[in-house]
Amino acid sequence: MDARTTPLLPGASNGPCEHLKLALVIPTLCEAGNIARLLRAVHAALEPLDIRYEIVVVDDDSGDGTGAAVSAIAREDARVRLVVRKGARGLSGAILDGWRQTDAEVLGVMDADFQHPPELLRDLFAAIRGGSDLAIASRYAPGGGLGQWNSARRLASALAVCATWPLQPKQRRARDPLSGFFLVRRHCLRRVVFQRTGFKLLLEILVRGRIGSIQEVPFTFGRRFTGTSKASLRIAWDYARLMARLYAGRLGLAGEYGREETAPQRWFQPFASAEVFAGRENARAHFPFCPVAEPTRPGGDFLKGIGSVPHGAMAISKGEAP
Repeated sequence: MDARTTPLLPGASNGPCEHLKLALVIPTLCEAGNIARLLRAVHAALEPLDIRYEIVVVDDDSGDGTGAAVSAIAREDARVRLVVRKGARGLSGAILDGWRQTDAEVLGVMDADFQHPPELLRDLFAAIRGGSDLAIASRYAPGGGLGQWNSARRLASALAVCATWPLQPKQRRARDPLSGFFLVRRHCLRRVVFQRTGFKLLLEILVRGRIGSIQEVPFTFGRRFTGTSKASLRIAWDYARLMARLYAGRLGLAGEYGREETAPQRWFQPFASAEVFAGRENARAHFPFCPVAEPTRPGGDFLKGIGSVPHGAMAISKGEAP
């Protein structure tokens, strides 16, 4: 298996809608100025819903104190967990690593910089509870907007969205397939091997996931609260690579990437390697007050291993799948 792709682990089967559990992943890189305030805002948005939920912060080994801030909160709140990735970068990989730490039936992601309004989580979860497989916070749905983007950025975004239309199923095209704020039912992603590099996981889910219904919830893209934008030419390059892979898959030229996973035991391999957990001693050094997950045996019950540290810090290092 390509080390840059990863399948999700099987989780609990979908139960009644009123019993749905949500796992919200928040990827971070140098977001110490935002993360505590954001976690409070997420709690304020979700607590009135009276649902089971957890927040998994996946930090790419920030050097600004982001991990320490989250760990301090996690000590007091079992609904918050921290995953520290050592030597790894890439938004899609961070999201997938976070989702694989939970058995929740509903998986979500949002940014840590307040450009995604936390209060919108209520409407997104209502869409899932109402029967949708995928709920997208949409800049292009009626009532949404791009905020204070300049003309060049607006044009680039519009062209990028247009390029996705031939890839999306005609009966359920999303207006904003490049959004980074969405919720999805876990069963829609099973046995799909996703690309770990890049920043546009939603597009891959739309093209390759088992999505039956979509609801887009309009929002206006906000301004960053503190810190600096992560936008770069690398993001554009990774997007071009993803588009090439998806078009190759549509044309039957993608090889293993274009096929579904058929050997369930392989789902456990990327994290079952001790090499992947090489950074756990560093996690103990940085976060001594939080338990650190140990590697599980290949083919073992990965979810049980993670469940034993519901609010601990776990370090994973970039490594190759065995």
